[in-house]
Amino acid sequence: MPTFVAVDLGAESGRVVRGSLRDGRLAVDEVHRFVNRPVALPDGLHWDVLALFADLSAGIAAAAADGPISGVGIDAWGNDFALLDRAGGLIGNPWHYRDQRTRSSLDLIAARVGAGEIYRTTGTAPLPINTASQLVAMEDSAQLEAAERLVLLPDLFGYWLTGQAVTEQTIASTSQLLDVETRTWATGVIDKLGIPRRLFDYDVVPPGIAVGRLREHPEVPLWTVAGHDTASAVAAVPAGAAPSGFLSSGTWSLVGLELDAPVLTDEARLSGFSNEAGVDGTIRFLRNGTGLWLLQRCRAAWRSASYADLVAAAEQAPGFQGLVDPDDPAFVSPRDMPAQLVAACRRNGQPVPADRAAVVRCVLDSLACRHRWSLERAEQLAGRRADVLHIVGGGAANSLLCRLTADLTGRPVLAGPVEATAVGNLLVQARAAGEVGSLTEIREVVARSLPPRRYDPQPTDRSEDAYRRFLTLLDSSDNF
Repeated sequence: MPTFVAVDLGAESGRVVRGSLRDGRLAVDEVHRFVNRPVALPDGLHWDVLALFADLSAGIAAAAADGPISGVGIDAWGNDFALLDRAGGLIGNPWHYRDQRTRSSLDLIAARVGAGEIYRTTGTAPLPINTASQLVAMEDSAQLEAAERLVLLPDLFGYWLTGQAVTEQTIASTSQLLDVETRTWATGVIDKLGIPRRLFDYDVVPPGIAVGRLREHPEVPLWTVAGHDTASAVAAVPAGAAPSGFLSSGTWSLVGLELDAPVLTDEARLSGFSNEAGVDGTIRFLRNGTGLWLLQRCRAAWRSASYADLVAAAEQAPGFQGLVDPDDPAFVSPRDMPAQLVAACRRNGQPVPADRAAVVRCVLDSLACRHRWSLERAEQLAGRRADVLHIVGGGAANSLLCRLTADLTGRPVLAGPVEATAVGNLLVQARAAGEVGSLTEIREVVARSLPPRRYDPQPTDRSEDAYRRFLTLLDSSDNF
């Protein structure tokens, strides 16, 4: 019975998961879960990659102690990166994408390359969190001067585990520096931005490549998987074939369609859609919007409340009262998220949430409205209708969010698996090892092993009225 190990790193936590294949079904067992705590230093916000490496290494050791394993794969969030010196040493802790140093980067990028040109080349929407934006903000820094190579986070940890450095396509496609058509580095864009080309003087590889053997476990290979967590999650959509529509729901809400070719129009760029690399040459045409980050920061502000308790209270609260645009810049890095949500409702003439339950209901109603807007806009831009919306990731466990999204979009929602990212990671490894034959077969294994929960839409006059009010909010903002 072949067994694989997935290291799945999220912005809030990480996990190490064992997965075993038997009779066309995948059994999944979480071995180790750990907190991911960003660190605020005097110069800004950073990731503690040393702590993350210690935790993931401990998880791999625990997984190996449970029995033989046939491989390990690593996925993580996109955009953030590490810089290595000529000897392969780490140059400082990587920056956090929420650090404020990139505020002027978008204007600089547009001036040097042109917003249209960089989008037609990379297919990536302009965002301050992009790797390109972060590198432009580091211009003339001592770190950039000393750097010999850039690695995205999954590949940094793979390098430390094996001594072999590679960069995988799906994670590279989040950088705004990868050519969306050729899946090679966009050297023309890199040169125009003034970023040292030596940082990218190596090939980009697809998922399913053997990187090397683990130093601490020489019998175990490290495989490239879909290194971007969303790419792994979409690979695990239990659709049997290409998914009709998908929502990868976690800290971010990534709503979109899986396509065979990118959509590189000005309309797609201005609507904030990206064309990210998927498994087997597919394109994830999606919009990256704020997701359960709003609820995560509310829970942190309230300290003791659990997610289950917060959602249960919201179930009893009146629906479709105050609404906010989840992508309001005020929510990017607030000191007090509940206060910011209340202030946004007051500022926009919306009913002001009176208690915690009402704040949570405001968040979930607003996210469902944004999900509808993103899905319908993706359909318009791609010329394709999604009859079903698959929700994967942590949000798939939130029954209220799933039901609201079904009601607002007017589509059946198929929710699950919750751990889609780890599942996709495991099954891409299994395919690389010859245990699974195709992307379609991967999805069939998921459907048999972890069947989704169905939510049929029940739209009402109140939900339609709420969506019209939400559109009015968008009309008054620049957050399309």
